Amino acid sequence: MKISMVSSRTKCTAGMVVLFAGSITKKKDPEMTWLSHFPSELDKARITHNMPSHFKGDAGQSLFWRAEKHSPAILVLGTGSNKKLTAENARVCSATIMRVAKQEQLKSVRICSPSSLAANEAAIGFTEGLLLCDYKFTTFKAPDKNDVAVENIEVSVDKFSMSLNKIVETNAIIADATNFARWLGDCPGNFMTPTQLGQEAENVAKGTKLKVTVWDKKRIEKEKMESFLGVSYGSAQEPKFIVMEYKGGPVKQKPFCLVGKGLTFDSGGISIKPSGGMEEMKYDMCGGAAVIAAMSAIAKLKLKINAIAFVPATENMPGAAANKPGDIRKARNGKTIEVNNTDAEGRLILADALCYACEQKPGMILDAATLTGAMVIALGNTHTGFFSRNDDLSKKIDRAAATSGECVWRMPLVDEHVKDMKGYFADLTNLAPSRNAGSATAAAFLEAFVEKDIPWAHFDIAGTAWNVGNRLPYAAGKGASGAIVRTFIEMARAYK
Repeated sequence: MKISMVSSRTKCTAGMVVLFAGSITKKKDPEMTWLSHFPSELDKARITHNMPSHFKGDAGQSLFWRAEKHSPAILVLGTGSNKKLTAENARVCSATIMRVAKQEQLKSVRICSPSSLAANEAAIGFTEGLLLCDYKFTTFKAPDKNDVAVENIEVSVDKFSMSLNKIVETNAIIADATNFARWLGDCPGNFMTPTQLGQEAENVAKGTKLKVTVWDKKRIEKEKMESFLGVSYGSAQEPKFIVMEYKGGPVKQKPFCLVGKGLTFDSGGISIKPSGGMEEMKYDMCGGAAVIAAMSAIAKLKLKINAIAFVPATENMPGAAANKPGDIRKARNGKTIEVNNTDAEGRLILADALCYACEQKPGMILDAATLTGAMVIALGNTHTGFFSRNDDLSKKIDRAAATSGECVWRMPLVDEHVKDMKGYFADLTNLAPSRNAGSATAAAFLEAFVEKDIPWAHFDIAGTAWNVGNRLPYAAGKGASGAIVRTFIEMARAYK
């Protein structure tokens, strides 16, 4: 699908024209209100004739009618009473645009961006929204002969400049990275094994300055990552430790660092999960997918920073050699861990990855993981919860998330949570004795493997990594969402 920005004066040859209108109030003449939103080249008489009285231009309302001979079809979207629209509004509207275009089998669309939406916000929002809406996981399905692709979309603005298409190019890379993370997450566990995840990381790095190294089990053993290895022992699949390196900044610049949980399938191990819904545990590597995707975008955007990423990848299965409740493992930094629940495995593989990340002396570390069910209870599927004791880093995260259009919420992390993770037979336990504040105690466990002088934040994407279509219309109703990819990329773009 080709997306381009054009001047509102450019001749329209599209099969459908998309128009926008704000809420009609009693103080205004409805007909004049409508006409003020429509470009002059369209048949205004036809528009007003087809306008039903129940359509008031409220946010979420839409109205479509087919074209007359030699005229484009028309889609009108309500924008409500908003006086100033944002890129997120454009992303949301993109869902209706793509749905109608595909339903009506229209290959070309002209979007007449509303005057209340700044041109740069239109370029960002419509580019990301349209591409995100165009994602469909069909890798293992027969082709749909009735599926007609939307090939060309023009977004017209009054204040046009050539720089807008550079914004389109940039944000297409960001949207593609998000869709790549979705694809990784949607792939079934029998295909997206740790080995395959490493292969996909290598594939996406081709043609860029991104260097990918995938450690095998022997190398992981050599690096003394026993906490990580313990999780893998119950699986027939060999664990992999994926290392991604990008050098685009000054030689002396401390690297921007990402760490992602790569559980390609999580049965719970000996502490096995209920069978109902276990098929969703292929998504337990969405943190790792987000990290791999974000690094691919950093490289393709040719950001002038140094960046590194680490993804410990394994399955968590109840094989003969699997972790047993009560086992004790030693992490890379020498701390011992009581494995009191084998289903609290994500923190075990992240522990060694965080230790190794700290040894690289980064400027900051951001980790992402579908870590706790407690986060789903706390925030549902609207906000990604993040934990950090660093106020300055937290402010940067809030700004990056606001720019990206993703919702995040800072959660508490205090010394009381750290005390909850003290072990009885070892230095730490991987599960607190109480279920209370489960996401916070999990973050406190991870904190034990991060050096105190390194700014660090942990993102628990358990609620936002999949099945968010009921909240975000530009996400699939079921499947991986690509959560936090855009925020990580914004953090990288702002990194100094």
